[in-house]
Amino acid sequence: MNLRETLHIALLTAISLVLFLVEGLIPLPFIAPGAKLGLANIVTVYALYTLPQTRDAIQLILLRTLLAAFFGGGPTIFLFSISGGMLSLFSMWLLKKSRYFSLPAVSAAGGFSHHLGQLIFAAWTADTLHIFRYFPILGICGIVTGFIIGVLAAKICHLAPYKHS
Repeated sequence: MNLRETLHIALLTAISLVLFLVEGLIPLPFIAPGAKLGLANIVTVYALYTLPQTRDAIQLILLRTLLAAFFGGGPTIFLFSISGGMLSLFSMWLLKKSRYFSLPAVSAAGGFSHHLGQLIFAAWTADTLHIFRYFPILGICGIVTGFIIGVLAAKICHLAPYKHS
């Protein structure tokens, strides 16, 4: 990885962290705990579609979740975020690689998978499957917000100065 790529990932991490922190200031009345817009994921989707390697998007998620936990959550928030973020990225990577899905559809699957990853982690740590009662609500929220994030990311990717396939 050269200096330019390292700086690009650092800048994207900073942007996603700012979006994460700003989103925390927006009072949103969601139906289920844990459901939010996921504005920082605009940067994740952008990274997945424009950075040369998938590992670059993985680094972005690791850095953002680590810094977000440091600024306002602690280790528990990190573990929930990383479990959702990695499952989300993996599912988006698979769908993107298939080339059958639009960017908003890939992002919607990512939103869905993010909540699934968090619920799997919660069920494992709480040693109960009852937590999955939230899944229908969180799944729908993830799909809707993921689609919106995907539409925004598609607009940004279209304006990107360069793209990597």
